[in-house]
Formats: sequence, structure tokens, C-alpha cells
Amino acid sequence: MHPNQALAAWRQGKRTIGVWLSLANVHTAETLANLGFDWLCIDLQHGLLDYKDLTGMLPAISTTDATPLVRVPWNEPYEIMKALDAGAYGVIVPMVNNRAEAEQAVAACRYPPAGIRSFGPVRAALRGGRDDYARRANEEVACIAMIETAEGVDNVDEIAATPGLDGIYIGPSDLALAIGLAPRGDNDDPAHVKTVRLIHAACHKQGVAIGIQAFSLGFARRYLELGFHFVTLGSDIGFLSKSASEELAAARSVVTGKD
Repeated sequence: MHPNQALAAWRQGKRTIGVWLSLANVHTAETLANLGFDWLCIDLQHGLLDYKDLTGMLPAISTTDATPLVRVPWNEPYEIMKALDAGAYGVIVPMVNNRAEAEQAVAACRYPPAGIRSFGPVRAALRGGRDDYARRANEEVACIAMIETAEGVDNVDEIAATPGLDGIYIGPSDLALAIGLAPRGDNDDPAHVKTVRLIHAACHKQGVAIGIQAFSLGFARRYLELGFHFVTLGSDIGFLSKSASEELAAARSVVTGKD
């Protein structure tokens, strides 16, 4: 089976950098995948795309060595299994509140006897390897739980200790809401920083990978320096907006005469 290089890096304690895909565009996915990101995550929860888009974007990413991940809409086994059958090498599951919910996510990612995943890797076996996908998928598919609720924070130790869970991903905006702050991604509020460090410490204690979404280079570098294993540098729409706004401002200065 084609190895999950991002998961292998996390298991070795290495740091990786990824990008978030929110737009339903195959060419955008392929372009970003060819830039050298370690992994790309297609967002089915909040992204402007659906399962049909997923079936085109995953093959586009697979033209590179980048690991394709999918954030599923919810902790529903059938959503997780469909994403994996389409060729995702891991899922990020939102709003995981306790160990029971983490166990449900893990079970949906694993074939029996380790879990309840139904066998039908329509495209996954083509990408992963028809000869040994069934035998090796349980060890190569990443199951990642998002901690972004007050209950999730309270139960972070038991979630991180869930057998078979490969990583925890922090949604900083929802985490801010959970602790009574405005929903802001890059957040310097002491309460937010403290909570992020609490989750980081729990993951380090349990030996699972820890990831987080960053919305700027500064915060991405901060999290990488803190030892986060997978950090989202930005998103397709974010990079598009930032580059366009900067170039527009520079061009507009010629018209207005203001540098």
C-alpha cells in the first residue's frame, strides 16, 4: 500500500505543513499539491464543495506525494467511510467531545476486528494498492479528532488516550467560542493560549500527534516552534484573497499616486 507519509512523519515526532481546501476546484487542489505541502485537507464541513467535488480533487492531489486528508461534515460513520473509500488517507472529525465519540470515529476508520469500517474501497484501493489495501489500511489511515468545544477541552486527556486515535486537531475559532471569546483564528488572548497549551500537553503526554489551524505565517511558525506536528499554513481562498488584495493595492497606488 502506498504509505501515508504525513502519518509516518507524525509517528516519528516530525513537523509537517499543510493547506486547507475550501473551494470546489480540481485545478486549485492540484496546483497547491504540487507546491510541496506535506498534506492537503479538503473541507467537507465548511468548504464550498460536496462529495462529487471530493471525487475529483482527491485524484488531483494524488498526482503528488502530498497526503490527502478530508475534514468530514460530522462524526458520522458513513461520512467517514465514504471519504476513505474515495481515497482520503485520513479524516479530521469535528466537534469530538469525549472518549466515546473519539472511539466512534476510530471505529469507522478501521476494518474489523479493529473497527466497523465496511469494505468497499472503490478508489482507495486503486490509489493505495489493490494487493494489500485491506491488510494495511488500518495502519495507514489517519484518524484525527478535533477538540474545539468546552466539553472536548474538559475531556482532552481521555480523548487523547483513545486507542487507535492518531492525532488531535485544534479548531481555534470554535475553541475561542467555547471559552467565551470572539471567534478569531490567530488568537493571542491569554485564555486561548493557555487552552491551546493544555491540549498540546495532553497530546504530548499520550503520544498522539497535535495539529492546529493557523491563519498567518507568524502563527504557523509559532506553532511549529512549539512542536505541533501538523500545522495548516493557510487556505486556498485565504492565499487567493491575500495575494489579490496586495497586488491590487500596489497597482491602485499608481492610479491614486499614493504609495
